[in-house]
Amino acid sequence: MASSPLSSLSRRTLLAAAGAAGLTVASGAPASASPRRSAALVVRNSRVFTGVRENAPAQAVAVGRDGRILAVGSDSSLKRFIGRDTEVVNGRGGTLMSGIHDGHAHPMDAANRSLRPSLAGAEQTVADLRKTLTAFLEDSAGQEPDGWLVVEDWNPVGLLPHGTAPHHSMLDALATRRPLALRGGDGHNLWVNQRALDLAGITAATPDPVGGKIVKGSDGKPTGVLKDDAQPLVTRHIPEPDRAQLVAAAAKVFAEAAASGITTFMEAVVGKGELGLYKALAESGKLPQRIVPALRIETDLTKDPAAAVAYARGLRKEFGDVRGLRFGTVKVFLDGVIEYPAQTAALLKPYLDADGRPTGHRGDLYVSAADYGRLTAAFNADGWQMHAHAIGDRAVRTSLDGYAYALRATGARGLRNTTAHLQLVDPADLPRFARLGVIPCMQLQWATRNTWTMDALLPYIGAGRHRWQYPARSLERHGARLAGGSDWPVDPLQVWNQVRTAVDRFGAEGEGDLYRREEGLSRSSALLMHTLGTARQLRMDHLTGTVETGKSADLVLLDRDVTRCPVADISSSEVRLTLTGGTVVHDADSSAGRAASARVTRAAAGPRLTAQAAVHGGRHASCGCG
Repeated sequence: MASSPLSSLSRRTLLAAAGAAGLTVASGAPASASPRRSAALVVRNSRVFTGVRENAPAQAVAVGRDGRILAVGSDSSLKRFIGRDTEVVNGRGGTLMSGIHDGHAHPMDAANRSLRPSLAGAEQTVADLRKTLTAFLEDSAGQEPDGWLVVEDWNPVGLLPHGTAPHHSMLDALATRRPLALRGGDGHNLWVNQRALDLAGITAATPDPVGGKIVKGSDGKPTGVLKDDAQPLVTRHIPEPDRAQLVAAAAKVFAEAAASGITTFMEAVVGKGELGLYKALAESGKLPQRIVPALRIETDLTKDPAAAVAYARGLRKEFGDVRGLRFGTVKVFLDGVIEYPAQTAALLKPYLDADGRPTGHRGDLYVSAADYGRLTAAFNADGWQMHAHAIGDRAVRTSLDGYAYALRATGARGLRNTTAHLQLVDPADLPRFARLGVIPCMQLQWATRNTWTMDALLPYIGAGRHRWQYPARSLERHGARLAGGSDWPVDPLQVWNQVRTAVDRFGAEGEGDLYRREEGLSRSSALLMHTLGTARQLRMDHLTGTVETGKSADLVLLDRDVTRCPVADISSSEVRLTLTGGTVVHDADSSAGRAASARVTRAAAGPRLTAQAAVHGGRHASCGCG
């Protein structure tokens, strides 16, 4: 019998039998355990959060050699599973729970962004921004005069003083002839200089593409800001990173995710390019999570359901045998983002101006309820589930109207169509989620008082609507089954702060709580939405999401008991061990695990630069390459 602590080599060796099943264990039905078999691994002296309300308290979990949970119980009752070659890990009183299932993220985009310099979401004056960009230009001076400078994580609401609107002239003042592109951290905004506009052929006469907007000034000329599906007008001219670099970067970010306790991702925007990268990762053995790829249906394709279904079927046929991928989800953008100055989220009532007066602008609804209903019906009839990006209350209602139409048309229940984000929900729509069987997938790290939720929003929607931001508890009270997602890399990956903020609506970086009394969840609900809730969203709850005998051993061991520690301390939780299908994918005691954990810790300690740090913190301090 081996006892903890043990080397990572012995841990991986002893779990090799479980690893033979690996991620494929998720494709089978849970098997009954035999008490006569010795376990590959037993974790004892922990506080097990099973996710099953009626279960008795447990301190230990045994993992079988088939990658499944062999038994859950007390330390003494699980001694019978310890054999000569069983590894025994001392949980030291930390929480042992289901791995985190992230129901909405963009890990491949995180890999892409990591190869470029980053503004880290800083709030800056135009003068300070120019200093930062000048440093980036100096770092790559050999690329003058034609090499693109692409900078990630620009804060679209972060120009100081607040309310300053970006314009290409602010970038044109830099001492360079190079085309510049600042990618918004939200993924919905792009800011470029005049050289980039010229290369893309964007002029005053260029029409808005379907699902996007070229922002133009009072003179009718482009300002340099492109929203949503207008961004590709420029980005298609930017050279892609080297494929080998992308695969290596992706392997690094997935290791970081494993160090955060994530065992499943829903990749929220996927096309053939992303699937090719996943294939390369799987073939090289560097894909430690299960992946549910949400195949993006472009806005213009939403009007042709038959063609959209054929497109999704074609990708599934081509990549369906890639180990670790689970097809069955498609993604549609219904609107954009709600904050000023973008205001592309679709609202039921108009936005207000800075003085509180109604405007004629209700945002942009990219797909009508009728089109979304027909599209949903076609996909549901073929066994696919829908995943809708919906920020504004009109977009949320459109998704629900579409799901209601599809249910009437097909009678198909149990597909768990999903609406994601739900920044603003009209109270009349709260009970419809449970009634229609729709899963609300929420990113509750956003549910805190900060520039995004206050300065860039409150004046433009008014206090009455503002109260219904991210109404998690109200949805739960109306019977909705919540799921959680990070939307990484829109935000740095901070899984445990995400769980904490769902409870206190304050978080590690908040400036105050955002309707905690009305919308804060219990600790148990916050943990469940990120485990069982998302497993249910992804139609995997019969396989994973709880700690029960026969389920896949997707487990995470923490350095503290998050069910009892002060709520604020949940944010700084560290992951000691992560298993996916019984295979160790993160071991904090290994050299690789220590490196991945260090990257997670750096993100948690200082994910966003202040204006001063962005200018004076050094060029590498503001680069997302580490």
